[in-house]
Amino acid sequence: MKINILTLFPEMFDIFNHSIIGKAQDKGLIEIEPINIRDYTLNKHKKVDDYPYGGGAGMLMQAQPVYDCYHAIVQRIAESGRKGQKARVIYVTPQGKTFQQQMAKEFAREEDLIFLCGHYEGID
Repeated sequence: MKINILTLFPEMFDIFNHSIIGKAQDKGLIEIEPINIRDYTLNKHKKVDDYPYGGGAGMLMQAQPVYDCYHAIVQRIAESGRKGQKARVIYVTPQGKTFQQQMAKEFAREEDLIFLCGHYEGID
């Protein structure tokens, strides 16, 4: 199983290199790759956030770096020989469903997972 984590803070996921998950990675049972969304922005200052289109409070992630990051992962999956394989995408946000054991069982059956970590109010 390959888990790709799209995030603005990839260093947060160094914790997965330890304990049970670290051992599973060492045995080749699972692969976890945090990917910095900022690496895919076209902005020279690596800016990925902006005010909502049309105004309003809060900040949103720009769609362009998120899309380009996602597209790069999908391309890698295709190049790995699993062309028929479609990665499942999970958008992690406080407004989403509460993670439960049944979801864990469902996700465990997947070959490729992409977690998109929402650090702002959304994506515009």
